[in-house]
Amino acid sequence: MQQLTLGYSPCPNDTFIFYGLVHGKIELPGLQIKERLEDVETLNQLALYSNLDLTKVSYHALGHLRQDYILLRSGGALGRGCGPLVVSREMQTMEQLRGKTIAIPGRLTTANLLLQLYAEGFDRVKEMPFHEIMTEVANGKVDAGVIIHESRFTYQEQGLNSILDLGQWWEVETGHPIPLGGILAKRSLGQERIRMIDRALRASVEYALEHPQQPKDYIRQHAQELSESVIENHINLYVNDFSVDLGELGIRAIETLLSSAEQRGIIPRCDLPLFAE
Repeated sequence: MQQLTLGYSPCPNDTFIFYGLVHGKIELPGLQIKERLEDVETLNQLALYSNLDLTKVSYHALGHLRQDYILLRSGGALGRGCGPLVVSREMQTMEQLRGKTIAIPGRLTTANLLLQLYAEGFDRVKEMPFHEIMTEVANGKVDAGVIIHESRFTYQEQGLNSILDLGQWWEVETGHPIPLGGILAKRSLGQERIRMIDRALRASVEYALEHPQQPKDYIRQHAQELSESVIENHINLYVNDFSVDLGELGIRAIETLLSSAEQRGIIPRCDLPLFAE
């Protein structure tokens, strides 16, 4: 029995998706999964050092990981109306924020990539855990922040204003849904094993969708400060058809994001295939 490490975040969409895989609901012959739950930027950094066999990462991070990891077709976060928001205490324009300090949830997050792709002049950033950003903005410690995950449902409670929906900007600019985070497997696992893992991951997503009550205790265990309504909204927003399978539409969106980042010199070019053949 080979043990594989699987990294994902404690956010409700991830604990929902991976519940079946890590609780023995899905068969994975010859393999045992050991989960590790971390903040998304921590997962990005762990993958940079090849510390995880399988992991959720930001699509920005994927651009730096393609030599060692391959993208799986199931389990990720991609969709419409679910992108990062730029928020601040005062209503202002993005032009007014140019050159000012903006909090981001990690340098390798898709949130930061979208901010950099939006326009130049937004590179004065301050990295911090995503759950601290709203408080720092509200306290005036930074001029603005890029918020992700459940923060998009709660930022108004802290008196903050939405300045720009980066996901909506991307959708209008490209016509594509926004790729947020994907699931990677080490290329060294081999094509056959990677395909088996991808099938099991799809089965885990489908299991959760078919049995939505079963993962609830596991989800609450890792999202103790979130209300039931926020948890439900979070899952409904970030778990969708693209989570089951990226499909051609999802793949084109990812390729467009990576190509845009390559053209700006934000990520290195890579000629290796993105998926297992």
